[in-house]
Amino acid sequence: MSSKNDKKREIIDAFHFRHSTKEFDPNKKITDDDFQFILEAGRLSPSSFGFEPWRFVVVQNKVLREKIKNTSWGAFGKLPEASHFVIFLARTKLDTKYDSAYLKNHFQQVMQMPEDFLPKYLQRIEEFQKDDFKLLDGERPLFDWACKQTYIALANMMTAAAQIGVDSCPIEGFSIDKMNQLLDQEGLLEDGHFGIAVMCAFGYRINDPSPKKRRPLDDVVKWIN
Repeated sequence: MSSKNDKKREIIDAFHFRHSTKEFDPNKKITDDDFQFILEAGRLSPSSFGFEPWRFVVVQNKVLREKIKNTSWGAFGKLPEASHFVIFLARTKLDTKYDSAYLKNHFQQVMQMPEDFLPKYLQRIEEFQKDDFKLLDGERPLFDWACKQTYIALANMMTAAAQIGVDSCPIEGFSIDKMNQLLDQEGLLEDGHFGIAVMCAFGYRINDPSPKKRRPLDDVVKWIN
């Protein structure tokens, strides 16, 4: 039981440790092994229907970092000081619509779904997209739904980082249109198959944050017995 309690304490300590780091130490770099661990936490994250509608673009190139810095006000203070910088891309309707080539290939080749089960699974996805969540009216609803999945991976990566003493800062401070234009010019959106969801800087803090403040548990949790 003590080992279980120790693990619970370690996890909660990591949540207290994690904060949105505003200034990173430019002289401290995350090791390759540690960052692969953080990326693996993202790769193994759950996604609705197992779509994995994401791509994690790790931007270490100084020239591209400078372009991002000048395009995103939220990233301006994080680059170039952050050790690692990740752009979370979400797949667009071209890949996430129930009848897309990406999904058929993903379920057959990656998930190795039985051939006789695949049509039923795709039919259920069609019903979900058309009726349950009404995601097929226009281009944006299905893309926004895919972006929600990327935030699961983002959260897991930030928590995994915190558990090994690595800081992070999620970034939404940018114009979606301008960032997509930049990323498209860089050839990262693959002819409309991806769009930007969110970004995140990783590294090591310069200053210690103030103690974490949150609403009390009784205010955010409601039990119905």
